[in-house]
Amino acid sequence: MPGILTPTETERRPERRPQRRTDDPDHGDHGNGRRPPTDKRTGGGGDGDNWNDRPQGSRGPREKLKRYRLGVFFALAGDLMFFVAIVSAFFVSQASGRFDAYNNYINPWLPTAIPPVLWLNTAVLIISSVTAEIARRKMFHQFDVMEEWFGLGKPTSRRAMPWLAATAFLGLVFLAGQWLAWQQLNVQGVFMRSNVSSHFFFLITGVHGIHLVLGVGALVGALLSLRYSQQVENRQIIVDCSVWYWHSMGVFWIFLFALLAFFQ
Repeated sequence: MPGILTPTETERRPERRPQRRTDDPDHGDHGNGRRPPTDKRTGGGGDGDNWNDRPQGSRGPREKLKRYRLGVFFALAGDLMFFVAIVSAFFVSQASGRFDAYNNYINPWLPTAIPPVLWLNTAVLIISSVTAEIARRKMFHQFDVMEEWFGLGKPTSRRAMPWLAATAFLGLVFLAGQWLAWQQLNVQGVFMRSNVSSHFFFLITGVHGIHLVLGVGALVGALLSLRYSQQVENRQIIVDCSVWYWHSMGVFWIFLFALLAFFQ
């Protein structure tokens, strides 16, 4: 009479786990089945990589990177609304003239001359955005990332660190240039309360300068992560988010500078 396997006996049987094949593309990834974001086509960006065939709903470094990017973009959207409010007040104040007792139209708005150093500052910030993007792409270079994943040193950090340090230095140069521009206006007798135009000049450049100080702090934090963090995906995320924030501050400044230089 053939033996019948009861459900109780079935539950007690140990499950056999399939052995990992040595030709598995994920073999050698420290046993966690996860690989850092790489880009085979462009060598940077963390998109278009080899994660397209994974099961739906799986979580890995690429998904983690996207979540942090999304958080940065939401925060920048709030900053954008803040700057839009300042620009709107700028145009409203510019057009807020009045008629005196003799029916003469009086506009208290007197344009503020732009210090020439701000043109140099704008070029410095554009160059810093280029160096920041180079550093970001170095963090996603395919062969360097895979070397790190197999425990062969930290080539991504070694290649990205000089470019990131150059970005932070150029950011400090930009802030020093802003301070110099303020001092030049003060020597000419132009202060924040001298005129409606000068008020907005100091307000716009000051608020942007505060945001750029935060950006330099983020770059310094990214440099420290390149030096001390051991997980490549964490370093990729920190550098990527810091650089995207820096790019955004550069774009904001170009529009704000154009406003101050050509629309007064």
